Amino acid sequence: MTTVRRDTYTPETLLSVAVRVFNERGYDGTSMEHLSKAAGISKSSIYHHVSGKEELLRRAVSRALDGLFAVLDEDPATRGRAVERVEYVTRRTVEVLVDELPYVTLLLRVRGNTRTERWALERRREFDHRIAELMKAAAAEGDLRSDVDIKIATRLLFGMVNSLVEWYRPQPGDGADGRQVAETVARLAFDGLRTTR
Repeated sequence: MTTVRRDTYTPETLLSVAVRVFNERGYDGTSMEHLSKAAGISKSSIYHHVSGKEELLRRAVSRALDGLFAVLDEDPATRGRAVERVEYVTRRTVEVLVDELPYVTLLLRVRGNTRTERWALERRREFDHRIAELMKAAAAEGDLRSDVDIKIATRLLFGMVNSLVEWYRPQPGDGADGRQVAETVARLAFDGLRTTR
């Protein structure tokens, strides 16, 4: 009697493998053959779960974007002084980035070569715009230093946050969890940006 090997991959585990391969090879440099080999399953098994690699890309960047946009709807991000809201959003954005590191890494690397990539870039611009509006409101309320250009400060702040995908590699026992990284980023940024009262 022959034992038939069942496809143990779920859409979620397949997505995880695809994100890893996309981040290693680049989306454009990844073929269905690469995904098949990395997953250890046939291409037809992959097509059982998804229509192709662009669907995997859309699912991956959607996961990152959903996490980031959800932060903007959390209660502390919607109430109170703008500076407190933007500081909260900064901390939570770092936490989402750490929790979803491979997915956010992929999101930050899309270039706009496909419909999905262009959609993801548009959503990223929308997120950035909402943060910029919060920063402007904080400046208008007098809570950010007037001698700092707010547009530059906004770009630097989220440049610092986004740079985490390039160097942050959590190691067991190193003590640098998402909350600690988020607190460090917020302190560095807002201790320099807040007005002293």
